[in-house]
Amino acid sequence: QVQLVESGGGLVQAGGSLRLSCAASTRTFSLYAMGWFRQAPGKEREFVAAINWSGGTTDYADSVKGRFTISRDNAKITLYLQMNSLKPEDTAAYYCGASSSFGRDRARYGYWGQGTQVTVSS
Repeated sequence: QVQLVESGGGLVQAGGSLRLSCAASTRTFSLYAMGWFRQAPGKEREFVAAINWSGGTTDYADSVKGRFTISRDNAKITLYLQMNSLKPEDTAAYYCGASSSFGRDRARYGYWGQGTQVTVSS
């Protein structure tokens, strides 16, 4: 079992940047594929980015490709999401998840953090 805690959210102007972190509770973190998802009010939780256990393979939603970068530091048991060129439509609660396999499907993620709010003003 792994517990996840997100941080780094906040209020930023359009065009700005934020870096989200997701700290894990156990060194078995390095065995999991990880992902970032987001959920805006009244909408379903949607895929943002995923990374495999080693960090060698990543995947991004088309809406964030070229602006967001997912990375991980297994020594620090932490996942990151660097978000640049933020847009108002990026406003949402952002969640990190852990999965035994790499992919975009939300159902494969068995562990979730509590979320961190990102608000982008125009």
